[in-house]
Amino acid sequence: MRLETRKLLDKAFSGLGLIAIAVMAMALLAILTPIIWRGSKAFVFRGTIEHRRVMLEQFERGNPEKFNREFEAVTAARAPIYDMLTAFEKETADLEVSLEAQEDEKKERSKAFRTQARTLKKEGGSAEEVARLEAEEDRLKEEAKALKEQARALSETREEPFDDLVDTIQELFGPMPGQKTPVLVRQQYGQTRWDRTLVKLHEVMYEEEWDYSNPDAMGILVESPRIEKFRGTALEDLFQYLEENLEAMMVPRTTFYWQFITDTSKDSHIFGGIWPEVLGTIYLTLGAMIFAIPMGVIAAIYLCEYAKEGRVISFLRICISTLAGVPSIVFGLFGLAFFLNTIQVSDSKSVLAGSLTLSLLILPTIIRSSEEAILAVPRSYKEAALGLGAGRWHTVMTVILPAALPGILTGIVISMGRAAGETAPIIFTAAVSVGAPLKIWETLSQPTPALPWNIYNLCTEHEAVDEIRHVQYGMVFTLVAIVLLLNLSAILMRARISKKLRG
Repeated sequence: MRLETRKLLDKAFSGLGLIAIAVMAMALLAILTPIIWRGSKAFVFRGTIEHRRVMLEQFERGNPEKFNREFEAVTAARAPIYDMLTAFEKETADLEVSLEAQEDEKKERSKAFRTQARTLKKEGGSAEEVARLEAEEDRLKEEAKALKEQARALSETREEPFDDLVDTIQELFGPMPGQKTPVLVRQQYGQTRWDRTLVKLHEVMYEEEWDYSNPDAMGILVESPRIEKFRGTALEDLFQYLEENLEAMMVPRTTFYWQFITDTSKDSHIFGGIWPEVLGTIYLTLGAMIFAIPMGVIAAIYLCEYAKEGRVISFLRICISTLAGVPSIVFGLFGLAFFLNTIQVSDSKSVLAGSLTLSLLILPTIIRSSEEAILAVPRSYKEAALGLGAGRWHTVMTVILPAALPGILTGIVISMGRAAGETAPIIFTAAVSVGAPLKIWETLSQPTPALPWNIYNLCTEHEAVDEIRHVQYGMVFTLVAIVLLLNLSAILMRARISKKLRG
């Protein structure tokens, strides 16, 4: 090959390499940017007075005196809202009583005319007078029926929309004064975040309906101003008051909630943090590495230094390579069948069973990477050690393994990231949706929440999935950060070891 052609190819390959690196960097940036941006909102956001109330009452965090002074001003700002609701209830009740009274009056008069008509018939009165009385009776019956329909229409046009409005306002501000404290924690407080407060305000201002009139198209969301149903009533001014005084009623303030990492969740992650999930992920990852690293490195040493090449060893290498490509859900089902149902390492799901399953998942990667690292050690190292009289085991432990350690750590880094982020293997063996932080000794027999499983669970099965988007992204952000920190620690360790080996 000519020198000019070789130089041209070198430049072409270098350019392609740089392009590939740039594309990977852009892809990484495109993936991480929304995760970091939206995940950071779990830690930094505009918290309302309800958030500070939750922190004080549920986590005993905050200044009670300062909060009470602030909440008194908020209560005063919210008072007109509750006054309008009470006035509307009284107005509606008075109107219902009036309609019922008029209906009863019409029925009584109708009954009186019917009695007069019957008496007149018995006494042989004139047919014209009887017909007039019966006509009056029928007219009054129709009027009473119309009043009954009017009362029913009042219930449909006032009471049902009013109940819906009250429910939405309670979701915004929490229970009304004098109301019995709800059982669910989420119903005891209003909106704790300003962004969700604005969403609830929109739901108060507008009523959402879906139009399915076109059978050939999907439903169309139609929003109609809720005020139109309350024109001319005591609630007509409520909507404008809400818009103009919402900040005074919620007092939003920039909040740095770093305890999102260390707090436990309240009411299925509606409030609180993700500490049980973080701790569970760390337990599972470290447990998997404790089981997988010794077995993987020992297996690699045996295959490289002790095993004689033959059909059996070739078959074992094929099996290891095949296991590296087996779907993770298969490992999860195997862990359930073998570790839990066959040898019964625990009575039910446990961190121990999940760690053993994850260790099998990452074992092929550690074996292959360790094997390649050992084979990459110059043969002269081994020959020099053996020439000086060192035994095979001593040579492996003091010469080959330290020289191969940076490459082995590379495989461990990759395996650690995979173990931390896997969901399928722990579904059947270790993970639960809600749980308390475990003590170390409890990992042998108890299941644990874990970030990968809970991210999936919160995004697909939680009843308030739209209200806790910040928790979902906060979990993803935390999981990525944990994996990066674990990888960074391993990379720094590898660099330090490599520096020592270079002298």
